[in-house]
Order: sequence, then C-alpha cells, then structure tokens
Amino acid sequence: MTLEIEYVGFAAGVLTTFGLLPQAYRMLRTRQARDISLTWAATTALGVALWLFYGVVKQSPSIITANGFTLLLFAVIIAIKLRHG
Repeated sequence: MTLEIEYVGFAAGVLTTFGLLPQAYRMLRTRQARDISLTWAATTALGVALWLFYGVVKQSPSIITANGFTLLLFAVIIAIKLRHG
C-alpha cells in the first residue's frame, strides 16, 4: 500500500473515530445512556472489531489505529449503557 493511501486512511479514521468522542464524553459526564441502543452499539462494535482484524491481516497501520481507538470508544459507550442505561 502506498504511503499516500495510508494518509487518506488515517484522515478517514480520525474523522470517524473522533465523531464518537462527543457522545462518549457526554455519557461519561452525565452518566446517562437511555437514548443509546445497545443493539446498535454492540453490532457496530462487532463490525469495528472485524475491521480491526482485517487491518491486522492486511498490515494496514491506518485501519489498525483507527479501529483500535474506535473499539475502545465503543467499549466505553457499551459499559456506560450497561451500567447506567
């Protein structure tokens, strides 16, 4: 994979991953998760885990990094949902 394509991958990963930050932050701050669907969070987290696996197999740093952070954010969201949902 060319370096330029990896930069595009990193840019896409930053945008999609940081899109979850406001939601995770709000849930941590308010300790509320009633409007979050556990089904949505779990299925999306599973998809992200599969993307992470794919990135590892393809040895793509951008896919690995983005999906690793995204999976971490979904773990926080799911934990708050289960605890305060």
